[in-house]
Amino acid sequence: MILPKIRDPRFITIRRGGTLTDEHHHLLALWAATCAEHVLGLFEAVRPDDPRPREAIEHARAWVRGEVGMMQARAAGGHAMGAARDLRGAARNAAYAAGQAAVVAHVAAHELGAAAYAIKAVRAAAPAGLGASAGRDECRWQRDQLPAEIRDLVLDDQRLRNDICWSAFDC
Repeated sequence: MILPKIRDPRFITIRRGGTLTDEHHHLLALWAATCAEHVLGLFEAVRPDDPRPREAIEHARAWVRGEVGMMQARAAGGHAMGAARDLRGAARNAAYAAGQAAVVAHVAAHELGAAAYAIKAVRAAAPAGLGASAGRDECRWQRDQLPAEIRDLVLDDQRLRNDICWSAFDC
């Protein structure tokens, strides 16, 4: 479970009673897509002929551009997560990261799912004994990609949800 039991109004759009603007929702989706894309090669090395995770990332970005609807992006995310089901380790987590990135269009709070699964993928791909260090490096890289407009929001979300995100954000 990577979503909190009580939804944070900062991740609910204004039109649904929260405080999240469309601009910030889009920035969250783009950041999540960037995090997922950074580890996509870990999936594609195992399943080079399965386009579902890459398509999910593309759908996240297409949703931001207004080229696909939320339901299409969400469905692409589900397909990416389906690509992960029979895998283990880095490839599985990379596919989940892509799926989580696409479903940010539906629930903005999935932004941390994309980031956390990407960190888990890097940890799993690291040589024995280096997983924790690799995960911290990935976490720092992700933070460097954060747009200034959403940086404080995401960092606070990481602090609040770190314990349900496998302590991925201890970096």
